[in-house]
Amino acid sequence: MSRNRRAALAALSLAATTALLAGCASGASDSAAPVGEPTAGGTLSYLEPQTWNTLYPPAAGFYPNGGIVNNITDRLLYQNPETLELEPWIATALPEVNADATEYTFTLRDDVTYSDGTPLTAENVVKNLDLFGAGDPDRALTVSEAINNYDHGEVVDEHTVKFVFSAPSPGFAQAVSTINSGLVSDATLDLNAEGFGPGNATQIIGSGPFVIADEKIGTEIDLEAREDYDWAPPSVEHQGSPFLDGITIVVASESSVRVGTVVSKQADIARQIEAPDEPQFAADGLSIFAASTNGVNNGLSFRFRHPLLNDIKVREAIIAGIDRETIVSTLFTDSYPLATGALAKTALGYTDTSEFYTYDPKLAAKLLDEAGWKAGSDGILEKDGKRLSLTFNEALPQPRSKEVVTLIQEQLGKLGIEVKLYGGDQAAQDAARLELDTIQVYHSMVGRADYDVLKSQYFSANRNTLLNLDPADNSIGDQELDTLLSDVASKPSAEDRATASAAAQQRLAEQAYILPIFEEPQVFGLTDAVQGFHTESVGRPSFYSTWLNR
Repeated sequence: MSRNRRAALAALSLAATTALLAGCASGASDSAAPVGEPTAGGTLSYLEPQTWNTLYPPAAGFYPNGGIVNNITDRLLYQNPETLELEPWIATALPEVNADATEYTFTLRDDVTYSDGTPLTAENVVKNLDLFGAGDPDRALTVSEAINNYDHGEVVDEHTVKFVFSAPSPGFAQAVSTINSGLVSDATLDLNAEGFGPGNATQIIGSGPFVIADEKIGTEIDLEAREDYDWAPPSVEHQGSPFLDGITIVVASESSVRVGTVVSKQADIARQIEAPDEPQFAADGLSIFAASTNGVNNGLSFRFRHPLLNDIKVREAIIAGIDRETIVSTLFTDSYPLATGALAKTALGYTDTSEFYTYDPKLAAKLLDEAGWKAGSDGILEKDGKRLSLTFNEALPQPRSKEVVTLIQEQLGKLGIEVKLYGGDQAAQDAARLELDTIQVYHSMVGRADYDVLKSQYFSANRNTLLNLDPADNSIGDQELDTLLSDVASKPSAEDRATASAAAQQRLAEQAYILPIFEEPQVFGLTDAVQGFHTESVGRPSFYSTWLNR
């Protein structure tokens, strides 16, 4: 047993109960697992519903990507998943920030290495953030949506770096705590987009507690613990190398397979346990862990620039015609609170706009009539020779998306609105995502524990879920909304950011641009062998402190 591992065990042996409870604090675990002294060793088996598609940190928002990146990389700062406060990690303290939040200076640890043996240096940190903040179109590497107004980084001295911005970037400190800013080696930073993709996983070198040891494309990826890891965030109870020897991540797309394998204890943990399967984990030796994602709620974005949706009365009618409470109570559990606005109640900047999302089918019918829509021969509403027929995407990463859209199809069908579901795998969904003529109503969510999450979802130059930006001519449909979202990410003070966030949420509601459905958690099913499991601030698994009680 290594010196680090012996020290970690000794430090925790008298506080095992506290460590276990800390591991469960960020989620909702219905049954207490056995408490005992942490033991080192063993390989944890973890089931994922989808395969990863890139390990480039700025593109790690897709949960299968992020679940890997979170465990192989460190970040400058650590966002405590319980308090959401920022704390030191690779940086020895919180940054020095100038008055207008255009300069951030960090002091770095001097004892960190990547898994290929190269040191994590000031030059390397600047190289990371220069790539993530500016992207590289020639290598098809995108700008991180977590970083705004980036200009350049500077090496001040051997252990000090400074980052400079063209305009205030008040979310940068939180940005460098996210997986989108996961630090990787110089050699990794030289890869192109293909180099970060499937088939090349072992080339992705981080400084984190685990290293990618093997990959079976599309089906399995194996992580091994770093015996020499000794630079966890100081606030984390466990220090030194991971308890686990390794992690086997297996893709199991069928929900029944994930559930059955864990329930029969042939695997240790699975992500995305669907609501109907949660009761199976009430049995002895099993539990559910529901982690908040602290960001934009699971919901619908109405692409208001489409001819069928450019009349606000039609959008208001769709909102009034959808019974969200029935959808949530029929398809989900208490792990999925009904949304009261664009953001989860735990999200920074949360504003309650639930008054705009009342189910009222009579009002919906009235609004459609006022907008000039009349029933055709088959009952579908028509106007000027066009049918009120809308296509929704199937949000494959989101729980029960197909079932959600199916219930909406039934509810809106009673009003004469035809709803179609765009099928296909993730590649097909990604290809259709920004096609206005293909997808008119976009089902999605995004997790990030910062004000900027609102901008990430709706801003024209980010995810652009409303298609406020028309890629054909680069025109903006609602400049006021875009300005408010820009302010969320660019106002120096937290007070001004909160004000801009509230105003943007109010505009989203008043203009009937969105329909939030529920606060989406990440739901994991565990066996009682799994101890000390927790997630980072938006629900991605963190296995550093996890140990197995076989």
